[in-house]
Amino acid sequence: MLVRIPDVLTREELVECRTVLASAQWVDGKITAGAQSAKAKFNLQVPESAPEARSLGEIILRALGSNPLFNAAALPMRVFPPLFNRYDEGMDFKPHIDNAIRYVAQANLRLRTDVSATLFLSEPSDYDGGELIIEDTYGAQSVKLPAGHIVLYPATSLHRVTPVKQGARLASFFWVQSMVKDDGKRRELFELDRAIQETRVAIGDTHHAVIALAGTYHNLLRRWSEL
Repeated sequence: MLVRIPDVLTREELVECRTVLASAQWVDGKITAGAQSAKAKFNLQVPESAPEARSLGEIILRALGSNPLFNAAALPMRVFPPLFNRYDEGMDFKPHIDNAIRYVAQANLRLRTDVSATLFLSEPSDYDGGELIIEDTYGAQSVKLPAGHIVLYPATSLHRVTPVKQGARLASFFWVQSMVKDDGKRRELFELDRAIQETRVAIGDTHHAVIALAGTYHNLLRRWSEL
């Protein structure tokens, strides 16, 4: 399931992110790549232990926590602390699949990567190229969103970032361990949730059909969740 979520960050939060990243230390992005993907990864990254990464990561995590669409689509159990990358002219990330397990050093725990996320921090007009290409059920999907928007997609997906031809592409990226690890089941729950929200608007919260649909949603979540 590929989900685009608009306006996760406010304009003020975007300005703060860009200001902090402008003076941050950037290192080779291979520091967080596995043995195979390191051969395909050509970008820059803020070290995950850097104070800039931690302070901006907290801003993003707060925004995600209060975003209904993110929570409905990802059903998050754990979220990897957001990381930050930059693609300058000529940089790209060739086709790869994300590692299945990530280690969260500051929490001393391992996280299963069910959902991959890219939060765009540059406007599309700031750079040429740099599209995120995701191999979806219906073929290759090209994603290049406005700043502050996020895309969620299965971490099992083959994906790549095309070469940046001009300018610089700034983004935050992270992974989610979902309460429901199966992407097909998450999709069904998400579609059911969207239908319930539309039905509530149309006929009200207390209608028996809304109550029955909500009950079905929670019973399915109870059956499929790993909590």
